[in-house]
Amino acid sequence: MSDYGLKEGEIVSGSVERVERGSVFLQMGRATGYMPWAEQIPGERFRQGERVRALLLKVEEGNRGVFLRLSRAHPKFLVELFKEEVPEVKNGVVEVVAVAREAGQRSKIAVRSKDAHVDPIGALVGARGVRVSTVTSELAGEKIDIIEWSPDEAAFIQAALSPAKCLSVDLDRETRLASILVAEDQLSLAIGRGGQNVRLAAKLTGWRIDIKGFGSPAENEANEVTEAAPSDDGITEGEADEEMKAAKAAEAAPNPALAEAIADAGATAPAADEPAEEKSDE
Repeated sequence: MSDYGLKEGEIVSGSVERVERGSVFLQMGRATGYMPWAEQIPGERFRQGERVRALLLKVEEGNRGVFLRLSRAHPKFLVELFKEEVPEVKNGVVEVVAVAREAGQRSKIAVRSKDAHVDPIGALVGARGVRVSTVTSELAGEKIDIIEWSPDEAAFIQAALSPAKCLSVDLDRETRLASILVAEDQLSLAIGRGGQNVRLAAKLTGWRIDIKGFGSPAENEANEVTEAAPSDDGITEGEADEEMKAAKAAEAAPNPALAEAIADAGATAPAADEPAEEKSDE
């Protein structure tokens, strides 16, 4: 137990022994590792004998031996993976300040550099994206947004909402509510699918975030009302259009009385190809 007790919070590995009631049990030498369903990345499937890496959350000792509680969904697992891939993170030059994660889908990680000559985002991305791609592959394709931390809270919140661009940020420090204004075409991007982007940004920054669009539905409705405003004679443009259409339809419609007169005249008039009767001299 003492061997594993020193490794709490670090990445360990083992081979899959069995999957039972959603939990995965791994053979890890003299101890058994188990990963509950809640600590797994959604959608992952494990085969017997497969080698699996996970974060060691806790060492538990019982009558049946030593059990190691593992996790692949914990935010710290993401941090430890970057420590393995990025020397600047491991040696402390680049610091991970905050992490917000929805395992298997998307994560946001805020970093800062203690060396002015080291770009914290570039360090995690790596040459041609090799470092972040390696971490993404380990996490079953999870999307990772790397953000530079800033002591300016407004600037940090704007960065956390990337890739959306903010027009303004208004902070209420008493309620810790950030009111964000974005362009209409950036609104869906700022909120994200199912609210995921703004939800992760709120977790990352520790602020409640309220996003409004500039020229969004409320303003569009006002514009529609303005366009349909009544004219000087009390008739709206929409009503005028309807009256014009009705007048044209009336002009195009046949007159029943005229149609009947034309029909009667046609019945009594001689046919064009029939000669007219000659008058008698008598």
